[in-house]
Amino acid sequence: MNKNSVELIEKQAAFSGYFRIDRLRLRFPLYEGGMSREVVREILERGQVAAVLLVDPDRDAVVLIEQFRPGPYAAGDEPWLIETVAGVIEGAESAEEMTLREAREEANCEITALLPVMDFFTSPGASTERVTLFCGRVDSTHAGGVHGLEEEGEDIRVMVVSVDKALSLLNEGKIVNAKTIIALQWLAVNYASVKKRWLAS
Repeated sequence: MNKNSVELIEKQAAFSGYFRIDRLRLRFPLYEGGMSREVVREILERGQVAAVLLVDPDRDAVVLIEQFRPGPYAAGDEPWLIETVAGVIEGAESAEEMTLREAREEANCEITALLPVMDFFTSPGASTERVTLFCGRVDSTHAGGVHGLEEEGEDIRVMVVSVDKALSLLNEGKIVNAKTIIALQWLAVNYASVKKRWLAS
């Protein structure tokens, strides 16, 4: 099976605001043969996103950010989330270029080396959002403060914590952002080899 075997009957713009929602009417091939009945699904059109976990191997530190998120607020949960740097890929820029830009805008950090980690969908049942995740080397000496673009309503606090502390926050359930959970779980497995590679370069 592949995407070309899906029968798209109709696609309509259901809503357009800060985000766009499309309504799809479609049928898809079944594992046991034939086609599914017609289904209707609303899809949040989010676009391509990149995220980067900022790591300082010289100080065994991780640079994270904390900011207000309306989704958890609307769900009745704590809306200030600890996260990796991330953003929407704009225009013709690459995922790598976006991570360099957002690291400066959100954390006031310059990335000096970049490792690809993985690509994944954050909520494939409801959104087109696909994240390209990286691990970026930074110097955390002067990281800190509050950053972000005022015209985008950003108010982002920078946090510098040890690798051990970051993993403790993860294990204590204090990290609830999916891309950050994935990034830190990857770091827990790969930090020793990443540190060796970067310090040898």
